[in-house]
Order: sequence, then structure tokens, then C-alpha cells
Amino acid sequence: TWLQERPQEWRDGVEVVAMDGFSGFKSAAAEELPDAVPVMDPFHVVRLAGDALDSCRRRVQQQTCGHRGRAGDPLYSARRTIHTGADLLTENQRQRLETLFTADTHVEVEASCGAYQRMVAAYREPDRAKGQQMMQAVIDSLSSGVPTALTELRTLGRTLKRRAQDVLA
Repeated sequence: TWLQERPQEWRDGVEVVAMDGFSGFKSAAAEELPDAVPVMDPFHVVRLAGDALDSCRRRVQQQTCGHRGRAGDPLYSARRTIHTGADLLTENQRQRLETLFTADTHVEVEASCGAYQRMVAAYREPDRAKGQQMMQAVIDSLSSGVPTALTELRTLGRTLKRRAQDVLA
């Protein structure tokens, strides 16, 4: 409705529409701004991966400990560190994650963290073409062959595959 209320001249001048993953925005933009390029902005793409990582961490926490995260629980203690870009980790943080991921029970969180880190690295890549290739590789790896146990990554993979054109734009 908001887009319909804008003057046609204004709508004709819109070249790019940056949006989150809500399909209603994409539909409205396609309808009202047919010549504009829809782009899923990096903040929201990384947020999807971060949400999948958090959901996986909470699920594994519940399965392994039988309760939500508490102070002193390794997965709960690492909840902020796993969201820190690999290139920004201190040596202590890097060691803490290494120790955390030596436990076989945390392998699903490690896989989710790896996908998250690869996505962040793709957006941080200074060479745009290489960054797009890296992101395409993340989308490809998450949209096929992900083990059934990694439900959060499978869901993320379906979303990214469906919106790949917007993510890579």
C-alpha cells in the first residue's frame, strides 16, 4: 500500500530494493517496482544464519544437558563467541572454541558455526566476485547433502536456495 501511494515518477526511479527475507516485501516490490532489482541485505542474511546457529546450540544444549543453558555450561558460555568472526577472535577465544568442539556432542553446533563463519567471510571478502562465489558455495553446500540431524541448517539451506538470486544480487 505504501509503495502504491508513491508517485509513479518516484517508483520509476527506484533501481534497487534492499529487504529482509519476508516474502511479502518481495511480492510487493515485484508488483509495484517491476524494474527494480530485489536484494536481500547482508544483515538479514547473516541474521538467518545466526538464528540457525543459536537454534542448533539451544537444541544440543537441551539434548545433552536436559535443560536450558546456565552459567558454566560450555555451550551457553560460548554463545557470543561463536558469533564472532573467525578473523576477529582472540587467541583465548579461539582456544575456547577448539576445546568446545572437541566434544563429539557438539559436532552439530560446530557444523552450524562453520556455515555461519563461511557466510560472514563471504560478505567480508573485498573482491566482490570472489565473495559471490564464496556465498554461492555456502548456498550450494547448505541446499543439498546436509545430514538430517542438522535441521536448522537444512531449513537455512532451503531458504537460501529459494532466495539465492536476491542474496547474490
